[in-house]
Amino acid sequence: MQAQTPSDALMMPGGQICLAVSYSHDAWSQYWEGTLKRENGNIGTLTREMVMPMFALGITDRINLIAALPWMRTRASAGQMAGVNGLQDWGIWLKAQGFSVQAGPGRAEGFAALGFSAPASNYLSDYMPFSLGLGCPDLSLRGILKYELNGGAYLRGQAGFHYRGITTIERSYYFTTHGIYTDQVDVPNALSYGGALGTWMLKRSLRAEFSLDGLHTFGGFDIRRQDMGFPSNRMNLVQIGFRAQYYLPAVRGLGITAAASQVLAGRNAGQSSLLSGGLTWQFGVWK
Repeated sequence: MQAQTPSDALMMPGGQICLAVSYSHDAWSQYWEGTLKRENGNIGTLTREMVMPMFALGITDRINLIAALPWMRTRASAGQMAGVNGLQDWGIWLKAQGFSVQAGPGRAEGFAALGFSAPASNYLSDYMPFSLGLGCPDLSLRGILKYELNGGAYLRGQAGFHYRGITTIERSYYFTTHGIYTDQVDVPNALSYGGALGTWMLKRSLRAEFSLDGLHTFGGFDIRRQDMGFPSNRMNLVQIGFRAQYYLPAVRGLGITAAASQVLAGRNAGQSSLLSGGLTWQFGVWK
């Protein structure tokens, strides 16, 4: 039930582990080429599917280890370009609880998460929009604040800075705003942020929340008219979402998750709609 992500405010108790697997499906037929929203008949509808196994381990009650290794497949409904599939980027995070204090009719809590991810396979990072990822290392530091009323309703906010590295492409020349003779591409750093309003229900066996999340890169350039995307593009977006998690009373430690999100605005990004679902299983390892 306490399966977590690096950006939420849940912690696994020390000695407990939660194994999880999720499936997500998202698609878009319109995207922003810079600030111009358009369709591309050579792609039609782009679909991305992901299967992501992960675990969260309580090293102590206040320090958790999280790891994930997603597999992805991309495809388009039109045109001659073929989609790809394979492992995307492995990721590992340490999340720590900084404080937890009673404040009025509820409790205020603060967390920090340090993470690192890198490509898990030799995919083509500049095969946009079919590429499995950006193909670069990503070092992130995130802060999370949460206030939860004694009755179960809560408000959460989080922001993280992503320091991104170099991706290598399979050509020795590319053009951004000028020609560059190298196969090394500097991927812009980024800020991810978000907020959520949710509540626990049914004796804390059900958690439901609405969220607003965003991504903002520092630097980069817009997709040129009628051109493909590129790893060093500026990529901004804002999306709304809903997430629910339910503990199954018939099987101890087993839970199900469901989520949906919709991109509202963006720059050099697809206006995607996403649906996902998964299973979680929590049990004791040494406690």
